[in-house]
Amino acid sequence: MRERIVAGNWKMNTTPAEGAALLSGVAALKNEVRDCVTLVVAPPFTHLSQIVEAAQGTGIRVSSQNCAAEAKGAYTGEVSAQMIASLGVEFTILGHSERREYYGETSETLNKKMAQAYANGLAPIYCVGEKLDEREAGSHFDVVKAQIEEVVFNLTAEQYGKLVIAYEPVWAIGTGKTATSEEAARVCGVIRKAIREEFGLEAAEEVRIQYGGSMNPGNVKELMAQRNIDGGLIGGASLKAADFSQVVLYDN
Repeated sequence: MRERIVAGNWKMNTTPAEGAALLSGVAALKNEVRDCVTLVVAPPFTHLSQIVEAAQGTGIRVSSQNCAAEAKGAYTGEVSAQMIASLGVEFTILGHSERREYYGETSETLNKKMAQAYANGLAPIYCVGEKLDEREAGSHFDVVKAQIEEVVFNLTAEQYGKLVIAYEPVWAIGTGKTATSEEAARVCGVIRKAIREEFGLEAAEEVRIQYGGSMNPGNVKELMAQRNIDGGLIGGASLKAADFSQVVLYDN
């Protein structure tokens, strides 16, 4: 059985003091979570170090929300994977729909970021997903499959073993809309099938696939009942410990 993974992406929210308070609430929650659940928080860069320190001994893992495509140099405003890893961070979110949509990240960019993440011991949470017009045109399966082929298929077997994939339809991010459980499961099934065809059955069965399109207390049970969904990449519902707890503990 694949270990469930739930990650709270705080995005551009919380000051350091607010982040510390939120982490405290999540830490209290972790005491109730079964050992088979990996619990991750992804605060802003400004308080990654503080959250890593506060999370020690709680079982909570910490992720950055992004990393630079280059190792070092004259890249004003960027934060390298080495800098992130030096803080004790274990994961990094790459390819989030907001990065693709607002900052023009492409598969070429993400291949570089993946290489930097792996070179510095960070486990990527790699995000894929289609826009609304792509879904309405019926090309969403092809779009998601291409995002897998253009990046994931370039990984070595060792690198692939550390990967988490998050399916997050762009049209469901921050809108309150969500794919039906059946729609989400079909796309996650396409992802797993693509992995099986490239890396084999065992690899396909082991990879953890999250759903990241506005998962919340109202829809978590139905989404998580789908065999190809192994957790959630949670946005808005992760900013309140009470809401996050309902997502994480839906079946505890």
